[in-house]
Amino acid sequence: MHNEVEITLKEALELLENASSESDILRIKGVYVGKNGKITQLLKLIPTLNADEKPVFGQQVNKAKEKIVEKVESCLEQIKVKRTGSVPDQTLPGRRNWLGSRHPISAMVNQIVEVFYGMGFELAGGPDIETEYYNFDALNTPADHPSRDLNDTFYTKNGMLLRTQTSPVQIRVMKQQEPPVRIIAPGRCYRRDTIDASHHILFTQVEGLFIDREVTLADLKGVLTTFAHRILGPGVKIRFRPHFFPFTEPSVEYDFSCLICQMKGCPVCKGTGWVEISGAGMVDPAVLKEVGYDPEKWQGYAFGMGLERIAMLKYGINDIRLFLENDLRFLKQFNF
Repeated sequence: MHNEVEITLKEALELLENASSESDILRIKGVYVGKNGKITQLLKLIPTLNADEKPVFGQQVNKAKEKIVEKVESCLEQIKVKRTGSVPDQTLPGRRNWLGSRHPISAMVNQIVEVFYGMGFELAGGPDIETEYYNFDALNTPADHPSRDLNDTFYTKNGMLLRTQTSPVQIRVMKQQEPPVRIIAPGRCYRRDTIDASHHILFTQVEGLFIDREVTLADLKGVLTTFAHRILGPGVKIRFRPHFFPFTEPSVEYDFSCLICQMKGCPVCKGTGWVEISGAGMVDPAVLKEVGYDPEKWQGYAFGMGLERIAMLKYGINDIRLFLENDLRFLKQFNF
């Protein structure tokens, strides 16, 4: 059987030596080291051998295969030289295979999910194309609210829309399960914003929802403060401002201190030293009733945040447009 390996190897090398075209070389390669080639068939004989013979025979067959493959490559290179009339410059540096990495926003999503996992939240998702009911009606948004205007929201011809927030995921989850609920919902959102250093028509958002008994605004502030310190470090400051949202009552907006300019003022924070992250508040009783929860028994809070703005603070990026321009000079700075 060992002689058969030597005979097969000798036969293959002679055929390759006399091959005159690339197609002949590739055909010979298939005959000997292809999926059903002669060398491959010899490998299939290994299980039939004695335990002492298996390693010796296996090594012999593999060495024969390596020699045939090396000869194939050598012959193909010779054919190429004859065809082009030139010899490759062996002094040239090799071609580097570039390794890909995660986009900074994808990496940011993973980090945020990990932080909220540690606080007991579960992951939830929903469609980018939504109905007005899930995006507005179920969230207690009145028909004349500015966010429903054509100048603010992308509508499709069939009456659907591109979600302006990931809040519809909260409605879908609450309609499908009984409380308590503790979820985060990351995903893309779309708004007719004027594109500048801190705004874009496409952005990534993470929203959170916690429904349980005896939940207070203090719980919300504690969760967001913990999140800010875990993601951006203990030096970041967070402030809450009174606001109004149809789906929360009371409502707040929260800002993080600008780490790009150290609160001295820059285009990202618009000279204020603070970067608006998003809104939050206690879930409005009207929303709880809409999904079938009894607001006398259950309370909860909801919050949202724009990932691009958090990534800008964390990595010192001064223009949100860079995330969507696919400029390799920008993306190669990150290695996640």
